[in-house]
Amino acid sequence: MSLVRESNCQLCGYFCGLRVSVDDNERVTRVRPDSARYPHDPSVIAQCRRFAANKEILDHPERLNHPLKRNGERGSGKWQRVTWEEAMADIASRLKDLKFRYGAETLASCISAPHTIYWPLHRFLNLWGTPNNVGIGTVCWNPRIWVNSLTYGWPLEDELDPSATRCVMLWGINPAESDRSLFWRTVKDYAASGGTLIVIDPRRTATARLTDRWLAVRPGTDGALALGILNVVIQEGLVDHGFVEHWCSGYAGLAQRVKEYTPQMVAGITGISASDIVESAVLYASSKPAAIFTGLGIDMSGIHCTQALRAIAALRAVTGNLDVPGASFINDRPDFVPEIELELSDRLPDSQRAKKLGAGLFRLQRYEGYERLTQFTMRHGKQLPARYLTSAHPHLLWQAMITGEPYPIRALICMASNPLLCQANTKLVYQALKSLDLLVVLEQFLTPTAMLADYVLPVTGSFEQPLMQTNGGVANIAYGGPAALAPRFERRTDFDFWNELGRRCGQEEYWPWNTLEETLTDVLAPAGMSWSDFCRTGFYAPEKEYRKWEKNGFATPSGKVELRSTLLEEFGHDPLPAYLPTNRADHEFPLALMTGARKHPYYASEFRQVKRIRRLHPRPVAEISLATADRFAIRPGDMIWIETRQGRIKQEATIAEMRDDLVSVEYGWWYPEKGAMEPGLGGLWESNANVLTAADTAFCDPILGQWDFRSIPCRIYKVEGVSDASVG
Repeated sequence: MSLVRESNCQLCGYFCGLRVSVDDNERVTRVRPDSARYPHDPSVIAQCRRFAANKEILDHPERLNHPLKRNGERGSGKWQRVTWEEAMADIASRLKDLKFRYGAETLASCISAPHTIYWPLHRFLNLWGTPNNVGIGTVCWNPRIWVNSLTYGWPLEDELDPSATRCVMLWGINPAESDRSLFWRTVKDYAASGGTLIVIDPRRTATARLTDRWLAVRPGTDGALALGILNVVIQEGLVDHGFVEHWCSGYAGLAQRVKEYTPQMVAGITGISASDIVESAVLYASSKPAAIFTGLGIDMSGIHCTQALRAIAALRAVTGNLDVPGASFINDRPDFVPEIELELSDRLPDSQRAKKLGAGLFRLQRYEGYERLTQFTMRHGKQLPARYLTSAHPHLLWQAMITGEPYPIRALICMASNPLLCQANTKLVYQALKSLDLLVVLEQFLTPTAMLADYVLPVTGSFEQPLMQTNGGVANIAYGGPAALAPRFERRTDFDFWNELGRRCGQEEYWPWNTLEETLTDVLAPAGMSWSDFCRTGFYAPEKEYRKWEKNGFATPSGKVELRSTLLEEFGHDPLPAYLPTNRADHEFPLALMTGARKHPYYASEFRQVKRIRRLHPRPVAEISLATADRFAIRPGDMIWIETRQGRIKQEATIAEMRDDLVSVEYGWWYPEKGAMEPGLGGLWESNANVLTAADTAFCDPILGQWDFRSIPCRIYKVEGVSDASVG
């Protein structure tokens, strides 16, 4: 007899609804899309090749099923199986001892992927007393949240409504590989129906192939392009003067700033023809409503990032494409309990906030910047999640582990994160992790990072835990659903770990729940919805109200859209959108390297051990143009070295339609079949893009601290003695 239960995929951040067939022995026999729950269309999920792998991952022979304690040198692969009770007691005891010796700030955490719930971690850290959490958010999500809040008073959501949207710009985003959700389906349908689509990307990706309006921007020059488009919009009289006059501040300064960014000048910077710049600007500004979606292509552009996003934010505003249907929507405060209340940031003392690594650096991305911004968002009763927007800079964390300056970081807890693959400068991260007194990793598989741990604790995955994603509490939306199965073996949820650790560390009164379901019930209560009600649809998103500025204005110092930012000026930065030219020409490293390319169905560094997925794409690929391949005598299928001043890796060369003198390498590659122990750590050093990168704060965006993953000087050459496309 087979039972069918509702649950959700947990292999990316969308948590699509699935129907899970289970036999009498609780074995999963079939997994299908659920048409009754988000995204309410089986054909959308069917185009994703991840979801079908859930069954294999659930019972994968390499899944972690029991707590493991290191029983040898770090990375030796020698483990002792222990009970949860033994592991938690020892972890709590060692943390208390380190706190006594070095202070609460000696503990840090590292996070990455969005397919788990992070507020329990933040709650524990605030109650413990450490300000030091790091993640990948500095170059993913955080920049957009910060810039849109500085400009509009709160984050926004760009919209693609085929019935309303007249023009769409996809800027540095490739949903064909990174998304594969309802959004990718909508983009394809929009393009197929004749919608005006402009794609800005150095590579002609599958997304860019949907349109003949592909702008092959030179990496790192997006800010100049945005200023050039603003120049055309203003010079051609395409500004929404009514909106600008009543609801924007700083327009005169912006208009003066962009005068020098003529299409001809910007063409020389970006490599895009002046005529294409003019045509794109006119199409966007005259096709209202219009939407601009941005992605990692800008978030990961280093010193150019914040001001590029500022210019794009200004472009939305001066064309009147702000908080109107089919363009963008300024998000509402959640009806349910927002993440800022769950994380208990008010419990972190000022004395500990001041100890956050990087005093004097990136002051907006510190509590002083967050609290200043909050003074204005609270005018509308809104408060952003604090821990994300005050996270420590990873480079400073690794340095503190190694040097003990400005104080020792001796313990790290990694959750949904594999920093040896996902953080810049793998060599530095490796040295830092090896130096720790205590490294705890919550994981499903023995990754290279887990192999260096003192404790590896097995956590649940798809079907084994309830889920609810709330986008950090910056919007009135929630999605997720119930568990279909009890956790296999001794796997536990991330919440269970933090709940128990908090109780063992004297936080009992702040952990009133016994299960994750209990917390989710309490979170939903203010919205008048029970957990069971939520699970029926797996989605909560009340009807949107647009043009809210007509009643409330904007939650900024001026009460208007700030084309000239009061807070940026207050914190010592250029208040107007700007472009900082850089000359990275290098005879020794003559090419530009883009890292971070995604390949569906992989997700960051995950799933390389999943046969169903690995067969689809068995090796990492480095893309170059035909002209670049000819220049260096490289043929498709050759194994090539890609080298920067940081190090070198090898990937398989392939020819792609893209800018010349550019190399794009895939992200997150390791080889579980090679064994995760030292010295190879699962082939960590062979094809991992972050062997090539660095996040030295001296070369990061001066406002928020983003490092460069998109325009790194590099060189390429063939791997000698390799006649086929094997790696290693």
